Amino acid sequence: MLHLPFSLLIIMPMQQTILLIIGWLAIALGTLGVFLPLLPTTPFILLAAWCFSRSSPRFHHWLLHRSWFGPYLRHWQQHRAMPPGAKSRAIAVIIVTFAVSLWLVNITWVRILLLAMLMCLLFFMWRIPVVDPEQQKRQ
Repeated sequence: MLHLPFSLLIIMPMQQTILLIIGWLAIALGTLGVFLPLLPTTPFILLAAWCFSRSSPRFHHWLLHRSWFGPYLRHWQQHRAMPPGAKSRAIAVIIVTFAVSLWLVNITWVRILLLAMLMCLLFFMWRIPVVDPEQQKRQ
């Protein structure tokens, strides 16, 4: 049996609990990000995967294999790139949601802020690699 100091026995479950709470908050925010144009989904889901990998093998397995985000996370872990077609769909959704936001907002400085955010987000998406379909078939 491993003997740990009392302070570590208290800190380890507390750290685990904090990571679980952060992981579930990230899942909630990532899910909201699917529907809200200014809330990014991917960073929150990646944060949740990181938190769960360090705090709960059960929730980490659920996120990778049973959740709606699982196939995307597994693909990212295996290839460090987006699946073919996903990048163009994501960019299209980003443009449509920002277009709706720009159409609904009548305040000039908010429109400028939205356009700046759109440009940053599109630049970020443009830099993410896409897996070549032939490379994906070989693995």
